[in-house]
Amino acid sequence: MSAPTPAGPAPQGPGLQPPSFGRPSPALIARADRGYARFLAVQAPDADTGDHDQDDDVAGAR
Repeated sequence: MSAPTPAGPAPQGPGLQPPSFGRPSPALIARADRGYARFLAVQAPDADTGDHDQDDDVAGAR
């Protein structure tokens, strides 16, 4: 005693979301991957800190 199954796809009315709603696009995933790889990349420390090192300022004042 169930309702008959419609022959065609159900029309999308206002308020119904498409099946891919909420899934990130491939372009968004690629952008996130690039950002995450950049975040994980090991950065080499600067060889010369210049005149901006706070420890040098404190030692010079003593």
